[in-house]
Amino acid sequence: MNISDTEKEEKRKLIEQMFNSIAKRYDFLNSFLSFGTDRLWRKKAVKIIARQYKNPYILDIATGTADLAIAAAKTANAKVVGIDISEKMLEIGKGKIIKKGLSESISLIKANSENIPFSNNNFDVAMVAFGVRNFPDPTKGLSEMHRVLRNSGMIMVLELSKPQGFIFRHLYNLYFRRALPVIGWALSGKKEAYSYLPDSVSRFPNNEVFLKMLSDAGFFETRQTKLTGGIASIYTGFKMSEQLGLL
Repeated sequence: MNISDTEKEEKRKLIEQMFNSIAKRYDFLNSFLSFGTDRLWRKKAVKIIARQYKNPYILDIATGTADLAIAAAKTANAKVVGIDISEKMLEIGKGKIIKKGLSESISLIKANSENIPFSNNNFDVAMVAFGVRNFPDPTKGLSEMHRVLRNSGMIMVLELSKPQGFIFRHLYNLYFRRALPVIGWALSGKKEAYSYLPDSVSRFPNNEVFLKMLSDAGFFETRQTKLTGGIASIYTGFKMSEQLGLL
């Protein structure tokens, strides 16, 4: 369903306000509510990049507090530019980067996914963790990621998804839809943010639908790797090389 520019801007402002409001508790709650598996998922995601590229130049969209950017700088020896719309999240990310001695490897700027402030064919990798479902216009965001990639560059999307097995899915839904919003609200004081999380995941077009979105955005050799029983997935694809006669 198409949405107007006004609706997109309204969603962007709501997302920015929401993440600014939970920034101070974001890292703790991510780890606590996922039982630490979010760190393992990021490590697996950047290892895929490290196997494909040596010293890549990476754009990290919706970087948040820079956990994925930091993992990529360490594991893939990458140079990373992270962008996000939340100033509060970026402030925390910048502090972590300084503390870890990674200021030469990672830079963070405020920008949004539908208007990436970089020229065409600039990066080896465009990546995003737990952010595509927050894009006001996911189709435009994926197209922008395609635009800024060099030919044969990789897209990597780490995103929450819906598990398939009946029993596991039932238990997961009980936790994710019932317990998690209450715990998140109690620990952060922000009810809306942790009600938004399960709603956004339930609406996210995962599995084959998202793979088709990647293909429609111009990526080929698209692939999905399911993690932890399908709770999360890593999606990858490549920008077609000029050598093959396509862009």
